[in-house]
Amino acid sequence: MTQTIQFAEAPYSDVPPPATLDARHISAWFGARKVLDRVSLTMHAGQVTALIGPSGCGKSTFLRILNRMHELVASAQLAGEVLLDGEDIYAAGRRITEARRDIGMVFQKPNPFPTMSIYDNVVAGLKLTGKRARRAEKDRLVEECLVKAGLWREVADRLQQPGGALSGGQQQRLCIARSLAVRPRVLLMDEPCSALDPTSTRVVEETIAELATEVTIIIVTHNMQQANRVSDQCAFFLAEQGQPGVIVEHGPTEEMFGNPQDPRTADYVHGRFG
Repeated sequence: MTQTIQFAEAPYSDVPPPATLDARHISAWFGARKVLDRVSLTMHAGQVTALIGPSGCGKSTFLRILNRMHELVASAQLAGEVLLDGEDIYAAGRRITEARRDIGMVFQKPNPFPTMSIYDNVVAGLKLTGKRARRAEKDRLVEECLVKAGLWREVADRLQQPGGALSGGQQQRLCIARSLAVRPRVLLMDEPCSALDPTSTRVVEETIAELATEVTIIIVTHNMQQANRVSDQCAFFLAEQGQPGVIVEHGPTEEMFGNPQDPRTADYVHGRFG
């Protein structure tokens, strides 16, 4: 478990409260191929929502739509709305950097800047988002974010060593710390444990549980045990017979696993397909 530390002075800025993310009637295409069809889902503030379903049903595409990464693909198109506490992140005049600051992302494969120090990796996002902080503020921020990511005890005495020298699990937690440094209100995680060993997976899951009170978390996972362990809510995505992905069922995780309403959900969460 991570260590709780009291800071003598406040960090460089107040931590904003977690936000509710509301996706409404989302459809998505890559060229002429439709990959999502009118998907609606409310991801509540301060909760962990797991997106589950077989490969190819649109979960990762949906996740990338939630912080405007979908539009980086030249052939990508989108219909619908994504509301962050009621404000459309795709609204005209809304900067993409604002969406990425408020809605951070941790990818499947850890991607720290390999030659940049652990310290500089954590604060890298400040420059990208235009935030300024004095050195003392950065020092406190680095410690705070590494503590929250469950990494501080392991790296406190080697902050100037390259981030790329860390183990895979440590690199993933460094990426979580880097995402936290810009004070997101929502954190997206695209299969963050798929490349990790069981011990590293357990530590990342503990980190998710501790962060959930401070930031809304949406996680894509193919691991049903993990979804059951870490999430408050689940949404089951499915794309049948070449059709675009839809949400078959969503609700509290306990009900989704213990008393699913759709037989396809029951078959999937109990490992009968997928």
